[in-house]
Amino acid sequence: MNGANVPAASPAWALFLDVDGTLIEFSDSPSGTRASLELQRLLGALDRRLGGSLALVSGRSIENLDALFAPARFAAAGLHGLERRGAFGDSRIERVPDAMLDRARSAIRAFVDVNPGTLLEDKGSALALHFRTAPHLEQPARRLLSGIAAELASQFHTQEGDKVVEIKSSTATKATAVEAFMSESPFAGRTPVFVGDDLTDRDGFRAVEARGGISVAVGDRVGAQYRLENPAAVRAWLAPLAAARLPS
Repeated sequence: MNGANVPAASPAWALFLDVDGTLIEFSDSPSGTRASLELQRLLGALDRRLGGSLALVSGRSIENLDALFAPARFAAAGLHGLERRGAFGDSRIERVPDAMLDRARSAIRAFVDVNPGTLLEDKGSALALHFRTAPHLEQPARRLLSGIAAELASQFHTQEGDKVVEIKSSTATKATAVEAFMSESPFAGRTPVFVGDDLTDRDGFRAVEARGGISVAVGDRVGAQYRLENPAAVRAWLAPLAAARLPS
């Protein structure tokens, strides 16, 4: 479906938002991404309007999300659900020992060193190989990480994304994050809505749909119940709810 059919955002929702490619346009590297003051204000207003039932669900770490949206701090799931912080600040972070990924880290760095335009994003407990500015290296990059993942313990797998492939934990997903949020206040009892743009977001889509909620894809990479064209369309769609007056 297209943006014309997306339901108006409701204060009864529990809203789960991917970040890169959903709220913010992609940049050549994750470190180059900036959250505008306008977006920060939009999210702050939405969080208040939803009574705290807004969570960022991202492949970025929570630390990175906090830096991106500082000084605001939202409920969040980072590293595709490996980290999670509830609306009241309680956190759960599943650490992966560095030694488990050291060999993979070295192999990816060696690949990046001889392939200009590629980039290693070292998240500590996950490793992402970006090729946004070197799209001709997509297949070699995917082959490299598939081979590395095959040598690692079964708790890791590869996750494909938009001009990126990642080695991440297989024990946590955006679905497990949504389920955890929906089991606690203030999310419990609300209609869950997940907005995302990439393959990593399909788990989140399935989780909210299983609860009778709403899935919204951004762009045309993945299918969902509804679709918005780009991050600007997402921000415009959410703006009326953010602007609505809180009940007195």
